[in-house]
Amino acid sequence: MISCPCALVISIPLSFFAGIGGASKEGILVKGSNYLEALSQTETLVMDKTGTLTQGVFEVTAVHHNSMDENKLIELTALAESASSHPISKSLRKAYGKNLDRNRVSNVRELSGKGVVASVDGNEVAAGNEKLMAELGVACIACRSSGTVVHVAVDGAYCGHIVIADRLKPNAVKAVREAKAAGVRKVVMLTGDRSAVARAVAAELGIDEVRSELMPGDKVAAVEAILAEAKGKVAFVGDGINDAPVLSRADIGIAMGAMGSDAAIEAADVVLMDDDPLKIAKGIKISRKCLRIVKENIWFAIGIKVLCLALGAFGLANMWMAIFADVGVMILAILNAIRALFVKKL
Repeated sequence: MISCPCALVISIPLSFFAGIGGASKEGILVKGSNYLEALSQTETLVMDKTGTLTQGVFEVTAVHHNSMDENKLIELTALAESASSHPISKSLRKAYGKNLDRNRVSNVRELSGKGVVASVDGNEVAAGNEKLMAELGVACIACRSSGTVVHVAVDGAYCGHIVIADRLKPNAVKAVREAKAAGVRKVVMLTGDRSAVARAVAAELGIDEVRSELMPGDKVAAVEAILAEAKGKVAFVGDGINDAPVLSRADIGIAMGAMGSDAAIEAADVVLMDDDPLKIAKGIKISRKCLRIVKENIWFAIGIKVLCLALGAFGLANMWMAIFADVGVMILAILNAIRALFVKKL
């Protein structure tokens, strides 16, 4: 009776179920106990910038070095970007403020990680970053302003650039701080933004390392390099369709559920239902509390059973002690496992 493994067989799975239940109450969907265990071992946290740390709500803040009327430049750019669902495209359409006649647009080519080339009123309009301008052989003027810069060329001639700024999420700074308090040793930010913009955002958030000017495919290579360097588990947090391969490659993938794409949510191991980055630290704390409870139950159950077996071997254990070592320990382990359901507020 003393050696019956009821306490271990029941309490350990129950601890994981309670941990997953506690996380779900906080809006954190964990797809399995193995992912909860991996999350508890996270030492390096890699985060995408747009939509994860920032609101993904872009606004046009300035137009520089324009060789044509500012409103005309925004109109042509908004028309060229009218077929795209990217947040930057939405901000350009919002800045234009009028209904767009898409019949004026044809031959749209969207170059991943670079921009868009389209025919507008018979003129070739290219709108994108410096890489797009370099590919088209157009000399562009660098911008020192903080934000995303959209360079515009019409029929191969540079016409200026539009500065678009994103805003940090209210809890972004606290999210990074709480993640480190939860045991994360290193926080890395990946972004396609220019180095100057990326460094400014990283400094404001207190991020340890930033890798900027990345194409969508470069993020996988960046995470591969981080995985090779890291000692513990590497978690990646993203929301876009381009983040799906990275979410699958990381030790633990965390997706933003509300704004995140279906591909990112499907590829992720953990989904944050309300896009609050503060939930990342909360999820890590829940997972570590759950694993701590599992270990407590293992040591408690085995310790009591070994002690009672030793006493039984010397004829010092009676039936009541044997019942306690079996049923009593099981009940206490179950009650301890239930603690994983309760989560402290950050």
